[in-house]
This record gives sequence, structure tokens and C-alpha cells, in this order.
Amino acid sequence: MTFEELNIIPSILKALKEKKYSTPTPIQEIAIPVAINQQDLLGCAQTGTGKTAAFAIPIIQQLSKVIFQEKHRPIRALILTPTRELAIQINDCFSHYAKYTNIKHSLVFGGVNQNPQVEKLKKGTDVLIATPGRLLDLITQGFVKLDAVECFVLDEADKMLSMGFIHDIKRLLPKLPQKKQTLFFSATMPPEIIALSKSILHNPVKIEISPESSVVDTIDQYVYYVEKDEKKILLTSLVKNAKGDSILVFSRTKHGADRIARILCRAGIGSEAIHSNKSQTARQRTLSNFKSGKTRVMIATDIAARGLDINKLPLVINYDLPDMPETYVHRIGRTGRAGKTGTALTFCSQDEMKQLLTIQKMLGFTIPVVT
Repeated sequence: MTFEELNIIPSILKALKEKKYSTPTPIQEIAIPVAINQQDLLGCAQTGTGKTAAFAIPIIQQLSKVIFQEKHRPIRALILTPTRELAIQINDCFSHYAKYTNIKHSLVFGGVNQNPQVEKLKKGTDVLIATPGRLLDLITQGFVKLDAVECFVLDEADKMLSMGFIHDIKRLLPKLPQKKQTLFFSATMPPEIIALSKSILHNPVKIEISPESSVVDTIDQYVYYVEKDEKKILLTSLVKNAKGDSILVFSRTKHGADRIARILCRAGIGSEAIHSNKSQTARQRTLSNFKSGKTRVMIATDIAARGLDINKLPLVINYDLPDMPETYVHRIGRTGRAGKTGTALTFCSQDEMKQLLTIQKMLGFTIPVVT
């Protein structure tokens, strides 16, 4: 199936072709017609399946039918997402897909001065991409009104739960019109998320893309058994042998991420760490340097495990194993995105065997060992 067969309008198709997107991913193939038909949607899909396009394209297509008045452009679509990085990525996607339309979109998130965001909102916006805290602040100050919202997207709902944003979401819901389309996405469905989805969705179409089809099939996974003290030596060797490829390394702690970056820099390998102790400006600069190739290796904590869409990222390395098996899938999902292939290497020390066994149980197979 092609995007033409999904009845995508010419202005969006033109933008998709420029990005060399011709074939929809499984979730896009199912979700786009549902969303264009203005039905509610419950999507259970891991990161890397292409779900941003699955909701962005229908929103742009629906709004392209609206005759806009420049002096009065109320917010018609709200996308709520848990992290600044994911909000920025979604905003970039809207910039690409809406390139040949007159649709305006704005981005609001915390950790930076709100004034530039407020000034853009005052000029009118059709689509607002926001994180919960900053959005509530701007509503309280009277800069944002949601009474004209026609489509509400709640992205990464389980991440919202783990980050403590569910209370904020419940505060936001009464500020939205009762009659609207809701698109609800979550990688996992714990009881609290199931309850939330039932409270805000009306006869939703349910879509589930399993980890086996969305991640495992497109990523070659290998594990190295290595003692803690030897990890830095192995990492340096692997990076040097990777022939200049960009590499994303995951550390369990912020201190560890900084330490790994220093080790690689001392070995002559351009590296930067990204984590929540860094300012938003520093994080954006690090990500920009990594995407452009200026920095070859980025070391991240799990703040970057979701939402970072990096083109042509062939290799992810788990320097430390995560405590939750779902986090492993989110991490390695930075490569092998939207049908592309990739490689994930995992370092496992003796005291991490329990985490590895739990991950393999979730995946349903034993990850091959490199000897």
C-alpha cells in the first residue's frame, strides 16, 4: 500500500515524497484512514513504529479543509506529550508534513523562557504541541484557550504515568470541549492507562502493533558478557571499529553518562552526554550536534529513550541494562525505525543477569552472545 492509496491530499504527498516516504508503516496504514474519518483511536505501539505521522497527517488533512481567518485562529488540534524532546520532534514532523499548507503550529514546553512561546501564540495557531506543565501554566495565565479544539492527541500515555503527569492530564481534560476526536497512544497498557483511555475515548478503533513486528524484526540484537570495569575498554574498541557511524549509548545514570562521554573524548572520539541535569538549551544543542554528525557519539539516560527520531542511526549500545524490560525496547527502538534496519549491542555484567533474563523473557527469545 502507498500513501496515495490512503487518499492523502496532494500537498501532504508532495512533502512526504521530498522526505522519501512512499510506503506507510503498519500503524500508519491502519490509523490514518481511521483518524481521517474522525473516529477515536486507541493505539498500542512501541516507539519507532511511525505513530507521529499516523496522527499528524490526518490532522493536517482535516485542517486543510478549513478556511482560516488570519486575525482569529483558535487552537483546533492539541498534541500533549510528556517530554520536551518528543514535543520538539513532533513539531519538526509538522513542519515537514504541513510544508505546502497554510496551517500554523506552535510548540510550548517548560525549562525555557515562556515569552517567545507566548508571542507566537498571540499571532494565532491551528495546532499546539505541548508538555503538560507549561500548558497548564499558560492556561492559568490566560494565554491559551482550548475551547475550539476539534482533535486531542495524547501521546506516550504510559510515559505520562511514569513521569507523574496523570494528575495534570486530569486537570486539562475538563478544559477541552466534550465533543472532539481523541487519538490515544501508549506503548504499554497498565491498569491506570486502561482506565484513563476508557474515560476519554468514545467507541475507539483499537490498534496494536506488537514489539515483535515493530522492533525485533528490524533490529539485530547482540549481547556481550563483560565485567563492569571492562565496559569502557569494550565500548572504546567498538566505537573505533564502527567506521565513523553515529552511535547512541545508553547509561543508567546521569553521572555515568558524563563519565562515559569523558572516557570517549579522552580516546579522541567526539562525544556528548544528554540528561535531565543539562539545561534545555544544552540538551537541544547536544541533540542538534548529534543529528548533524558534528558529534559522533551521544550518551543518554532514559530521558532520551523515547521520542528521539534520528535519521540513519545504525547502532545503539546499552552500556548499562535498564531495570524495566520495556525500557530496553524503547532504547533499541532509536535504531531500526519505520522499517529501517539497525543493530543493538548490550553490555551485561554478572550483576545484570537478572535484568537480561527478564528482557529475553519479554522478547520471547535469547539474544545472541558475542564471544
